[in-house]
Amino acid sequence: MLVLGIESSCDETGVALYDTERGLIADQLHSQMAMHAEYGGVVPELASRDHIRRVTPLTRACLAEAGKTLQDIDAIAYTEGPGLGGALLVGASFANALAVGLNIPVIGVHHLEGHLLSPLLAEPRPAFPFLALLVSGGHTQIMAVRGVGDYEILGETVDDAAGEAFDKTAKLLGLPYPGGPLLSKLAEEGDPERFTLPRPMLHSDNLDMSFSGLKTAVLMLKKQVEAEYGSIDEQTRKDICRAFQEAIVDVLVSKCVKALKQYGLQRIVVAGGVGANKQLRAALDAAAAKRRFGVFYPPLKLCTDNGAMIAFAGAMRLQYARSAGSFTVKPRWDLSTLPKA
Repeated sequence: MLVLGIESSCDETGVALYDTERGLIADQLHSQMAMHAEYGGVVPELASRDHIRRVTPLTRACLAEAGKTLQDIDAIAYTEGPGLGGALLVGASFANALAVGLNIPVIGVHHLEGHLLSPLLAEPRPAFPFLALLVSGGHTQIMAVRGVGDYEILGETVDDAAGEAFDKTAKLLGLPYPGGPLLSKLAEEGDPERFTLPRPMLHSDNLDMSFSGLKTAVLMLKKQVEAEYGSIDEQTRKDICRAFQEAIVDVLVSKCVKALKQYGLQRIVVAGGVGANKQLRAALDAAAAKRRFGVFYPPLKLCTDNGAMIAFAGAMRLQYARSAGSFTVKPRWDLSTLPKA
């Protein structure tokens, strides 16, 4: 079966082709980062309009990359939610219109399930069951994953997600949008010993997390440095970035190790944009070597939103394919409501 996957939940338009025998055979992506940078954040209306402009050319490019035609496609998977309503409607309407024309079924995919399953596109592939750390711009959750659709949320952030905390802290430090990846890059050159920031909920009796207070801690530290030195030089900014990132990573790794022990799991799968963070990967790898558990990551290019994860998730849920035509989108969609595949 050849599945076309379409991702349009926020500010990336992704189109990919997944063959159930050959694996991923084509993957095209357009990021709207440069367009939204002018406004300091994602503008939903602009995002939707850009998806409209990009989805058809990307689909053609994807087919050309794979050496396939529209008639070769057996099903179309698209992101049904969660995400920006207007952006989701672009992908959903395009997928359904194309499927009606080709007389093939469609599969509505949960965006977070796409992220959760994306490490299965890498080698070696983790076996079920495993612990999943989902760390994206809008979500930070720790889950027990026992199979496709069999997800149990063990802990999550009670306020800002890790990705949100990165972006908001970057803005406090005067970094341009999108600040999270730039903050991480600056942190690599920061002195880990100079500043120490709090580790919220590190020793709580549950697996929940909180990152909102870290922004306040960074703001207070910034004011303290400015009062003492008059301004923040580049190295000091890097040192603050390092202290912030150290705090986030310590909490995430500690909670994951605690969850592994509590639920008797032997593998961790990391998914989502923050999963590309070098320091997080290094810390998890070190913990895995010390405590003898496995840790798996998606390819770096599949950490952010992409069509490949939607095509793959759709291929895993072919039994839920439905006739194209009438459709809805779900800007809010609880992952736990998904049926088991």
